[in-house]
Amino acid sequence: MEQYGKILLIAMPIFLGLVLLERWYGQLRGKQTVRTMDMLSSLSSGVTNVVKDVLGLSITILSYGWMVQHWALTHVESSFLVYTIAFIALDFSGYWVHRLSHEINFFWNKHAIHHSSEDFNLACALRQPISSFVSLFTIFLLPAALLGVPAPVIAVVAPLHLFAQFWYHTQHIGRMGFLEHIIVTPAHHRVHHALNREYMDKNHGQIFILWDKLFGTFQDELPGVPPIYGITRPANTWNPIKINFQHIWLLIKDAWRARSIWDKIRIWWMPTGWRPADVEARFPVQKIENPHDFERYEPASTPALRLWASVQFGFVVILLFYFFGNIARIGVGNLVLYAGFIYLSIYSFTELMDRNPLALGWEILKNGLGLFLIWQAGGDWFGMSALFAWAPMAVGAYFIGSTLVTAYFVWTEIRRDQHAGVMRWSL
Repeated sequence: MEQYGKILLIAMPIFLGLVLLERWYGQLRGKQTVRTMDMLSSLSSGVTNVVKDVLGLSITILSYGWMVQHWALTHVESSFLVYTIAFIALDFSGYWVHRLSHEINFFWNKHAIHHSSEDFNLACALRQPISSFVSLFTIFLLPAALLGVPAPVIAVVAPLHLFAQFWYHTQHIGRMGFLEHIIVTPAHHRVHHALNREYMDKNHGQIFILWDKLFGTFQDELPGVPPIYGITRPANTWNPIKINFQHIWLLIKDAWRARSIWDKIRIWWMPTGWRPADVEARFPVQKIENPHDFERYEPASTPALRLWASVQFGFVVILLFYFFGNIARIGVGNLVLYAGFIYLSIYSFTELMDRNPLALGWEILKNGLGLFLIWQAGGDWFGMSALFAWAPMAVGAYFIGSTLVTAYFVWTEIRRDQHAGVMRWSL
């Protein structure tokens, strides 16, 4: 837990810096692919995911260590060879897990968040799930287990394999020559994120594009067909916590509403997007039929609101870095409480980004809880006073100020516009 937190202390500033660099580069070139609110939503999703991972809030049904212990036929000796095999095995496993996440209704829920952005940029790479609590597909690491690749090697290589999938989420890199035949490139992954019928459910590879070519899921980026990004049932929210559970909630409701017992059972394992015919007729949901004819989600936002949302995210980043660097100081018993506060903070300010007047209620709840925690700890914030004596007072002042600023936006912009019936859209 602590070791992973230390790794993220190094990795997260690099990812954040590259996201901002891409935004600056797009502005410089006159080809901006990053919208402020979408970027903040994506970055917030990344925060929720890494917090979940650090806490280890998941269960593995069939552990890799157990497979190695009971099924290994041999043991690879060479250190270079064992790490190479581990990397290839993780990529093979990643291809199949990724593909099944696109093809089966139940498994789509944990992956929909990654595709929910209607932009394609480095920030959207960080849209990762919190809704997956049970790992079912360790079996795809069977080749590595049979060769006796030790579990600690997989544990070391897995984060590197994940981080290596970040760079190709960009529109600023064109085709890459001979590399297009070997690795996943930005052109390949633009296809994967596209709504176009020509591109749907293609290019599931994570590092090597060879798996798609081998198993029949490869699609090249076509010269006259620019990719259009998003999901066919738009999320229509910047709140990453809501997005994480939208699909599973729809499945639950559809299973309840279906008249046929067989439909109630099979809906979970049917192809992604399948709904019982009677439910589809009685409870239609928004679905994009023509990707060339829909408006991207973009509630009205003033420069001041975008700035305030950025400030709110910045505060979450401060909380996050203190979390990663001070796990022992916070104490194991308080980690879930601290993580929950981060989640509540993200929920609150992304509701404001959505122009939901209830955002003020969430903000009062969050800041009231924060002030209570400081009071309960005798004027401290999870041991922060040991590092900076003034820090708990600054945090408390921020909670008070944050409530007032959020109230200002809710009452002077959101409620005013709702009362006037104004619907403004800005880029």
